[in-house]
Amino acid sequence: MTRVVRFSEYGGPGVLKIVDEELEAPGPDEVRVRIEAIGLNRSEAGFRSGRYIEKAMFPSRLGYEASGQVLMTGDDVTGLNVGDSICVIPGFSMVEYGVYAEEAIVPASAVIKRPAGLDHLQAAALWMPYLTAYGALCDVVPLCKGDAVVITAASSSVGLAAIDIANRIGAVPIAVTRTEAKRVSLLEAGAAHVVVSEVQNVAEEVMRITADKGARLVFDPVSGKSAEQLLSSLAINGTMILYGNLSGEAYTAFPTLGPSIGKGLALRGYLVFEIVFDQERLARARDFILSGYMEGDFAPQISKVFPFEQIVQAHEYLESNQQLGKVVVEVTR
Repeated sequence: MTRVVRFSEYGGPGVLKIVDEELEAPGPDEVRVRIEAIGLNRSEAGFRSGRYIEKAMFPSRLGYEASGQVLMTGDDVTGLNVGDSICVIPGFSMVEYGVYAEEAIVPASAVIKRPAGLDHLQAAALWMPYLTAYGALCDVVPLCKGDAVVITAASSSVGLAAIDIANRIGAVPIAVTRTEAKRVSLLEAGAAHVVVSEVQNVAEEVMRITADKGARLVFDPVSGKSAEQLLSSLAINGTMILYGNLSGEAYTAFPTLGPSIGKGLALRGYLVFEIVFDQERLARARDFILSGYMEGDFAPQISKVFPFEQIVQAHEYLESNQQLGKVVVEVTR
């Protein structure tokens, strides 16, 4: 028997329950993993509350990213052995799999061997943020040295990863945060500039910072009413990548006049899965992230660690907007 987190209805963190279940053997292309740590992300909160791109099948598992050890491999699995320390990346549907558990079955294609020197907590915090940010800044819109990139929700794990990646490639990361509370922390994390959206006009500040050239890219998971200012902060032929809707507001229609036509702007929807499910793009991303980690440019920042038994409290903290970096749950037996 193993303990697994399930939810049987949509709602707040309180719908999450820890239950005992018997876990089957892995299929031919699957791996059974002893989970050591779980990295939480906003998509899981959206899945739990019924606001995600997929709908749950109750009672539902959840969870995309974790670290652990291989317990058993399917007959067709190669390159992984029992006892290997590994990371699980978001290479599956939460309708079918989930890693909020003491042990879990996952597709072998979603398993990466743990980099040397990375402990189990950091290993659970590395891949989702850096894969997501890499896909936007290096694959979809490859930034060049000197390009300005506006990063909203900059204190999130993805936002901090985007700052690291921008600095590694020589781009200029402009972090956007709602209040003054995280300004200093974002500067310490490597942001070249910080814009506080509650008291500053984002477009005006970005234009001031870039000497009226504007940003090559806006990387935004917030959406809603802030979109207009973000679009106005872009350079000619700039792109806004939208990868979430943290505002909870209706998606703002892309303006047909003003900045969009006059500057030839583009709006691009993006999810990390387009990188993860493409083996060639994933290999490039993996090599880039591993080299950045090994050379000391990338270090996943953990905001707070919760024990497995406090999964509800961990989700409450995830949605409180207090964190700077990743929320991680440690699984001990």
